[in-house]
Amino acid sequence: MIAAGRVGRAIDGALAVCVVLATVGPLVLPDPKPWWIIGLGLLASVPVWWRRRAPMVVAVVVGAAMSVMVMWEKPFLPFGPLLAVYTIADLSPMWKRFAAIPAIVAAVGVSLVLPGEDDETFRLMGTAFVAAYALGTSARASRSRAAELAERARRQEQEHVAAAAEERTRIARDMHDIVTHSVGLMVVQAEAGPVVVRSDPGRAEAVFDAIANTGRSALTELRGVLAALRNPADGGQAWGRAGEALLQPRLANLPALSERSGLDVVSRTVGTSRPVAESVEAAVYRIVQEALTNVRKHAGTRAVRLSLTWGENLTVEVADDGRGPGDGGGYGLAGMRERAAACGGTLTAGAGRNGGFVVNAEFPLE
Repeated sequence: MIAAGRVGRAIDGALAVCVVLATVGPLVLPDPKPWWIIGLGLLASVPVWWRRRAPMVVAVVVGAAMSVMVMWEKPFLPFGPLLAVYTIADLSPMWKRFAAIPAIVAAVGVSLVLPGEDDETFRLMGTAFVAAYALGTSARASRSRAAELAERARRQEQEHVAAAAEERTRIARDMHDIVTHSVGLMVVQAEAGPVVVRSDPGRAEAVFDAIANTGRSALTELRGVLAALRNPADGGQAWGRAGEALLQPRLANLPALSERSGLDVVSRTVGTSRPVAESVEAAVYRIVQEALTNVRKHAGTRAVRLSLTWGENLTVEVADDGRGPGDGGGYGLAGMRERAAACGGTLTAGAGRNGGFVVNAEFPLE
């Protein structure tokens, strides 16, 4: 900005010098004119140095000086008034630009009529002043267009930054849900493994198979998230097309999620289901997944009730009869609320009426 300001001042200075030389030079060389004519020439040119600060005042001063000077000395072109008219069209507010038009026409007409100029001079001066005004208007339009494009580029950049931040948040939520759900389940099963080996060796093999299956499922889901990072346009769906659709966060996969949770989940659906946006399906799936993980880690019970109620809204409820809310640490509940809010929904969580803990999420259906 500082460099641009210096360049602008240098250009203004060069223009002012050129206007002064073009106006006063012929009055001095080869035969000097009377001092008062030279003074009028200076008055009709030097003020253009301040044209950006006070365009209308500069136009009045240089125009009046030129109108008086042409009674005795006729320059090749009225450079000072032409530059002043250009500046008015370029920098002045709209009402001043329109108000200046009749004033310019009147001043130019007087400066041509009083000396008795011919028709050719009328055409030449008229064309010159119209061109100066048009050039100023064009410069204003170009500057406005450039500012508009810059503002549009700035808004697009902000939108891209916001979209990237939102995507990072979404991926962080997915990673959190996948890791806490799968690793938590593996920890529970691994802790039960030594007990089962001693008491029921036949079940031990099933426990270790469950650990392996949970780990493979977690790896597959993590691959899907990483695939979305590599190719955002694909959204990680290539893994679903490769035969792993059962691991996608969809309503149809809630039974498989409940089965893999290691809990005794009783599911109930009220109302008639209907298609919903993929974002809502993913939010419901991840909320249920996180709620089941919290039950397994904090509730001290295996019994869980999962309810989906279809009406004007889609209501999802996960309730247990365990020891009730824990210390509330971590990002689980905050992440669930963020997921619900991102889809226009709401989420509440707290102690149930008959004890235990209840997570209730509600999503609007269009």
